[in-house]
Order: sequence, then structure tokens, then C-alpha cells
Amino acid sequence: MLPANLPDAVRDALLAPLVDHHCHGVRRDEVSRAQFELLITEGAAPAPPGTTHFDTPAGVAIRRWCAPVLDLEPHASPAVYLARRRELGAGEVNRRLLRAAGVVAFLVDTGLEEPDLLTASEMGRHGGAAADEIVRIEQIEQDVAEVAPLAVDYMDSLADELAARAARAVAFKSIIAYRHGLDFDPSRPSRGSVIAAANRRLADPKERLTDPVLLRHLLWAAVDVARDRGLPMQFHTGFGDPDVELHRADPALLTVFIRALQPLNVPVVLLHCYPFQRQAAYLANVYPHVYVDLGLTLTHTAAGGARVLEEMLELVPFHKQMFSSDCYGVAETCHLGALYFRRGLGGVLAGRIDEGEWSVSDAARVAHMIGSGNARRVYRL
Repeated sequence: MLPANLPDAVRDALLAPLVDHHCHGVRRDEVSRAQFELLITEGAAPAPPGTTHFDTPAGVAIRRWCAPVLDLEPHASPAVYLARRRELGAGEVNRRLLRAAGVVAFLVDTGLEEPDLLTASEMGRHGGAAADEIVRIEQIEQDVAEVAPLAVDYMDSLADELAARAARAVAFKSIIAYRHGLDFDPSRPSRGSVIAAANRRLADPKERLTDPVLLRHLLWAAVDVARDRGLPMQFHTGFGDPDVELHRADPALLTVFIRALQPLNVPVVLLHCYPFQRQAAYLANVYPHVYVDLGLTLTHTAAGGARVLEEMLELVPFHKQMFSSDCYGVAETCHLGALYFRRGLGGVLAGRIDEGEWSVSDAARVAHMIGSGNARRVYRL
């Protein structure tokens, strides 16, 4: 799995347990082939007739690397792979693949609230790991909007609920990239504009939040709580499902907002980033409170992920990058995220050692920092 020429100290560092600092639950139930294929792509539509989502970098990777974990030969056909999955059952498949990832702690975004997904504690039990919660702030707003009778109640309840949920969380997360884009006005909205927008919101509270004034208010309300509780703020950036407009998910669009948060000492974590990994690396380089990962990028680029990771490492300080799988739906996404992280970073480190650029101890230290040490520090694990 790792380059053959890696020194033992670096190999050991890469194979050490990882902290998966951003993931989702995987399904507890059996899934059909059609359901499985939609869970291994960020697309929302079936593959065209006569084709399959197994004909993707991630699909090939599942057949190569996940098949042996289920006692199949590498490159098993999709039909054989899915038949073996059904034979073992969802619980056994989840246990095998989550544990094969070698994760010591899962930090789970619980904002999807889908009953078929494992909870944070269940992810920990299946994976033989610790587990903590990441609170998605847009879900908090939805819960508040559906019960608040008046705009003033909405504002007070939102602040109270964010504080209550922060008490048992390790981070907040925002998906404003999906709801508006990262090109939002970074200033705090006025109280009057928030009340006016809240009155409009409460007229139809079951709709998902897209109002830019309330999204900004929500962000700043979460920042206030995060500052008081010492929590990081995670942001989805870059690659995602079809709801996102990619050109509006460039993390560089957050620059003014990031700058405003610097004196507040609130860590900002940029998730996924692809294809803007160089912009993210720049932000992490010049702002002391910005951190980055590649998340789902490594799973979906699979064998090509090493090039993406190397581009990130061109500029990002090594104490600013973390590992996450962004696994969701099927446990294969967790196993592949960890595997391609280790393979990709191993290739980069082997090259730098061979060129005499880095010592073995430098490479081992960086592998430990990115794999787990940085996350332990940022999330106070």
C-alpha cells in the first residue's frame, strides 16, 4: 500500500491511527445496487443506460481496495462485490471497513438527521474508535425557525440553541457554500435587517434557509459562541454535490471574513477545497487561524489524489493540514479516504526524502501532525 522505499519510522507514522476530523454517518441498512451507486458519487442521477458509477476513480478503487476487506479478490466485479456485501450484512460490512481505515477518533457532522445513518456514537462503536459531534449550524437554524413564534424569539432562541449544542460538540460547521455561496457580505447584519428577514422567514419556516441576511446572522451568532467556547468553525468549500455552484465555493472568497475572525481567535477549517487546494493552502499560509484538509477529494480522485495532495503541500504549513474522509452513506468512503491519504502522503514524503530535501525524522513528524496531531490540538481532543 505504501511506497517500498519508505523508512520504517515514516511508514510507522503513516500507519498510526488517524483522527478523521470530518465525516458523516454510514447507512445501517442494506442498500440496492442503484442506491449504492448513488452513494459513491457526488452526482444525484443514475449513470446513463449501459454505464455504471463503478466506472469512476472511486468505483474502481472500491473494487481494488475494499474487495479484499470483504474477503474477495482485488478487482472483483461490481456484481460479485455487491453480492458479497449483501451476504455479510450491513453491520459486518461497516465494522470491517471502518476498522480497516485505522481511525482512532471520528468527528461526525450530525446535521443530516437521516434515521438510516449511524449516529456519532455508533460510528465509534462500529469503527472501534472514539467519536464526537460536529454541529451543523444551518440545521440548528431550521429547528429554531420551525418553532419560534416571533422574530425576537427567533433571534434569542437561535443564540441559546447554538450555545446549548456547543456544550457537547467539538466544532461548528457551515454549509453556506450550498445555501448562498462563499461570496457573501462578510459584515454583521444590523438588528433591524435581521428582524425584517426573520419575519419573512417565519412566514414559511419549513423552507431551507437561503436568505443572505439570516445566513450572515447565523454565521456571526455561531462565531460568538465558538469564540466563547473555544470551538473551530468548519466550512464546506469546493467540490460537492450538484447543489453547490463551484465558482462560488472557492475558499478565497472567504478572505475578508477570515480576516475579520483573526482577532477573535476562532479557528477556521476549510474542508475539501478541490479544485481550489492552492487557494486554500495560501489562506492557511498567511492567516494563523486557518486550517485545511482535502476530505472527500482523496476518495473521489483515488489514484490521482497524490497529485492533489502534493499541490496542497506546496505552500500549506504542515501544522495547518488535517485528515478527513468525509465518509457518507457507505463505509467504503471511509476506508478509501484513509487509504489514499496514507498512499498519497507516503509518495510525497518518499520523494522528498529521496531528493535529500527532508530528513527521515522530518517526514515522520509531518505524517504524525497531519494524520492526527493537528486535529487533536485544534479540536482539543
